[in-house]
Amino acid sequence: MLSAAARSIRKMATTTAIPDAKLYKWASPDGEFRRQVSSFRDTVSKTGRFQPEAGRYHLYISHACPWAHRTHLVRNLKGLEHVIGLSVVDYLMTPEGWHFSTPEETPGCIPDDVNNAKYIKEIYFKANAEYSGRFTVPVLWDKKEQTIVNNESSEIIRMLNSEFNDFATNPSLDLYPTAHAAEIDSINSWIYDQINNGVYKSGFATTQEAYQKNVEILFEGLDRVELRLKESDAKWLVGEQLTEADIRLFTTIVRFDPVYHGHFKCNKKTISHDYPYLLKWLRRVYQISKVKETINLEHIKKHYYMSHIQINPSKVVPVWNGPVLDSPIIE
Repeated sequence: MLSAAARSIRKMATTTAIPDAKLYKWASPDGEFRRQVSSFRDTVSKTGRFQPEAGRYHLYISHACPWAHRTHLVRNLKGLEHVIGLSVVDYLMTPEGWHFSTPEETPGCIPDDVNNAKYIKEIYFKANAEYSGRFTVPVLWDKKEQTIVNNESSEIIRMLNSEFNDFATNPSLDLYPTAHAAEIDSINSWIYDQINNGVYKSGFATTQEAYQKNVEILFEGLDRVELRLKESDAKWLVGEQLTEADIRLFTTIVRFDPVYHGHFKCNKKTISHDYPYLLKWLRRVYQISKVKETINLEHIKKHYYMSHIQINPSKVVPVWNGPVLDSPIIE
């Protein structure tokens, strides 16, 4: 049973009228989606203000968000579950932004037991009372300094990869090895532009021209990854091991067929039927220990289809979950 507060939030999200000007708030006047730059960019390091300590930091994420999913993945793969706390917001984006529910109200949620916030925006205002940007996840919070360290996922995963090895149960895993750093940076750059952000630039476009341009660029990027995996006959995107490049691509590809293909109109091809090498790679990453437990398809599907009412006003959620990822991998 939902609590009175949770029922109120659900009702508000269902009944609150949103002015026309806000229906397409993700797009610019020319119809193009342009992502906001993250605001908090400090670093955890042994030589700085925010030093690595067990129990000092707390991570706020959404199971639905691919950017937040990156940080959850690295936290688990490195074995930092006992070092860095975790809170998970509800999948439903309300007019007030991301909010917290109990697991009884929404399975998969973890309330904020650090700041006792009801909304993510409270975390931002606690860090900076004058904050005026968007209230995004992930957020890395410092319990000692009572502030946000960083809300940029690409930087948080670097910190989790290298700065907490003294406390990690899997410190030998290096997702950003020096020998492959330049190649990882290079592939991250075009995968981010064409694929990670490309699905959003397609899905949130508000003109036919903007959509058509970006969806073509998106599939050029997917074709490029497919060809890279095919020609190299490689298991991973860079080198002979799982790296940050795989992590960053994975959180988009695992959402592609169940969400982006339909909801964001990225329907030129599917991963399931048109990208055999990418599908094999997707299954390989998924079947790594601790990866599967970071994926909540109910949160993923319900967030996109029920929160983006400017795209899907009916809030009807499709039944398809995408390809079966537990299937054996034939090398």
